[in-house]
Amino acid sequence: MICFNKHLKRIAVQAYNYRNISYSPNSVVLGIETSCDDTGCAVVDSTGSILGESLYSQTALHIRYGGVNPVFAHELHRNNIESAVSDALRNAGKNIKDIDAIAVTTRPGLLLSLQVGAKYARYLCRIHNKPMIPIHHMEAHALVARMYHKVQFPFLVLLISGGHCLLALVKDVDNFELLGKSIDNAPGEVLDKVARRMKLRNKPEYSKISGGQAIELAAQRSTNLSQFEFPLPLAKYRDCNFSFSGLKDSTIRKLEEREMEHNVMGDELIPEVYDLCAAFQLAVAEHIAHRTHRAMLYCEKYKLIDPKNRVVVVSGGVACNNFIFKSIEHVGSEMGYKTYRPPHNVCTDNGVMIAWNGIEKLRKQIDIRTDFSLKEVEPEAPLGKDSINKVETANIKTRVTRLKKLYNYFYFVLFIPQGMAYVL
Repeated sequence: MICFNKHLKRIAVQAYNYRNISYSPNSVVLGIETSCDDTGCAVVDSTGSILGESLYSQTALHIRYGGVNPVFAHELHRNNIESAVSDALRNAGKNIKDIDAIAVTTRPGLLLSLQVGAKYARYLCRIHNKPMIPIHHMEAHALVARMYHKVQFPFLVLLISGGHCLLALVKDVDNFELLGKSIDNAPGEVLDKVARRMKLRNKPEYSKISGGQAIELAAQRSTNLSQFEFPLPLAKYRDCNFSFSGLKDSTIRKLEEREMEHNVMGDELIPEVYDLCAAFQLAVAEHIAHRTHRAMLYCEKYKLIDPKNRVVVVSGGVACNNFIFKSIEHVGSEMGYKTYRPPHNVCTDNGVMIAWNGIEKLRKQIDIRTDFSLKEVEPEAPLGKDSINKVETANIKTRVTRLKKLYNYFYFVLFIPQGMAYVL
């Protein structure tokens, strides 16, 4: 009985210490990210300095299987999680005792993958007496730009990746208003599927990179952008939703027609593959730019963004596509918006954005878990308050922004013949 009372007293002391954990200029957070196929960890302080990080990528394995295999991803997370955390701490020159809190992705994502990170974070918090901060994966993508740019609330964010395509108004660290989302496939998913059907992997220069990257590189070698034309998806719908499945199907039909015309067999590629890549990428960019333009007009109509702080942040894996980013930047400049994105390595899944989101929440003293009651993860989790119907009701007409001229300038003026950018 005496031993049990001592145990209760120890727990009470821990709970007291937890409740008094506060933000300071010296706060340090460990971030753990395992929502999909990369095991990412990072140590970040209150100034936004990355003290140390590690990333165990599974890309090479999943490319061989044509997409992320949840079972394999789960096993690799389990194998890598301890090393990833140790590497991040060692690179930061820190010990776990130097960490003020542990932030971990708990939603949304692959169920098995999320469970690995959440369970390991709870384990570390229990044995080292640390608070845990659950993180929404998409919120982390949206907020990480504040590490690198002076982005003030509220601002518009476009999140484009292999699993999501979202437009949202970011009012605060924990206050998001969803303006639009993909009603079918995500852009990264479609880019990967089209690249796989085009058989780009059969070319050595594209064999070890993602499909989206392969299409971007192949598009730089196009000599006739006008050879293929695509309709603008959802042109008659005055909302901010996205649809990419029609573009995917149309691209595959055009590909099959040329394969029959040229009698392409087996692993062969059609002669016009670079032009088809460029036209498909252009169509994806125009669709994203069109919906983003409407989101800007919606924010202007209802005065949701300060005229002195017109900012759109582009993040997620597909944000690494320079032409798509430049397309949003082009539309934004016409509306008086500044367009920002995090560095490429922080656009994709990583521990840095999770740790930074932990810093943001620590600063506001929200979502700091001290009782370890968080046992479940959420594979599906909406981003903030749904205002998609409000955008549709606003009935905002948006002109179509054609980007062929931007494409020609981007690839033939900004790029040298080898396809490397002077300034991007």
